[in-house]
Amino acid sequence: MSKQEIEEILAFYHNSSTQDLARRADTVCRMNYGNAVYLRGLIEFSNHCHSDCLYCGIRKSNDKVVRYRMSKEEILDAVRMGKDCGLKSFVLQSGEDSFYTCDLLCDIIQAIKEITQGQAAVTLSCGIRSKQQYAQWKAVGADRYLMRFETSDPDLHERLRHGISLKRRLQALEDLKECGYELGSGYMVGLPGETEEMRVNNALLCHKLQLDMVGIGPFIPNQDTPLAGQGGGSIEMTIRAVSLVRLLLPKANIPATTAAGSIDPQGREKILQAGANVLMPNITPVLQKKNYLLYPDKICLDEDGLKCLNCLKYRVLSINKSISLERGDSLGIGMKNGLCE
Repeated sequence: MSKQEIEEILAFYHNSSTQDLARRADTVCRMNYGNAVYLRGLIEFSNHCHSDCLYCGIRKSNDKVVRYRMSKEEILDAVRMGKDCGLKSFVLQSGEDSFYTCDLLCDIIQAIKEITQGQAAVTLSCGIRSKQQYAQWKAVGADRYLMRFETSDPDLHERLRHGISLKRRLQALEDLKECGYELGSGYMVGLPGETEEMRVNNALLCHKLQLDMVGIGPFIPNQDTPLAGQGGGSIEMTIRAVSLVRLLLPKANIPATTAAGSIDPQGREKILQAGANVLMPNITPVLQKKNYLLYPDKICLDEDGLKCLNCLKYRVLSINKSISLERGDSLGIGMKNGLCE
């Protein structure tokens, strides 16, 4: 995309109503993905975390969290349930938890590939690890990696992430790219101290990174964190952010996040009508799911995975789109040959 094209998109963004912006983003999305909405079965396998990000409900300093770790077999049982429902894409997400060693995650990835006869895509979202570990997971079958940068502003990033620099986060994303992953990142909107300029820069950073997947959700303040009582992001902010990223990255996969659905009963539908093309039904066992509380009032905590899948089907049909059970690989950079040794 040329500099002039980017400038034209930004001019349209600044001068258009949210409705017009979303309409154009939806058109671009349908040009690339048709009416398809891809599903990713989300398994939140651990809420232990050694990081202390100010906004996060499972930060290590929050002693009100009921901590859990799923065993390998519990994770695989969730995958089997998802496979029986037709899912061909799974996201394994956790806090930054070193209990899950490189070898243990290698075993889990290989087992998922065996269960699904190699047909399912495996996405990891486990935070910053070494480039060597990324390479080992890629070698045994991991396809994608998701690690949001949350804000493109270095000072805000370091403050909110309790000293972790944006530079370190971006280096990890570069390591993942070099290892050949389909690369996912993204950000929150409405963070304390955020400006409109920062929100635009967030979208431009996604374009600069040429992301295959972009997750964008509203900041929702958690009462058990240092940001309790702060204002949160709105659904309109989120719609505008998703729409801008869709225009800048026409071929990326963009989910309608659970956070959007948690601040607006029709939040996910609105985001799907603004350029998003992915949903991530939570297939974590209910017993653990209710304790993975990054933010309050999270939806679907009492629903099992099957009920969640059925609900999403009807929600998607209501906006003239349809669920696709294909892997849904990115049309952008797509699958790349690994470059790590």
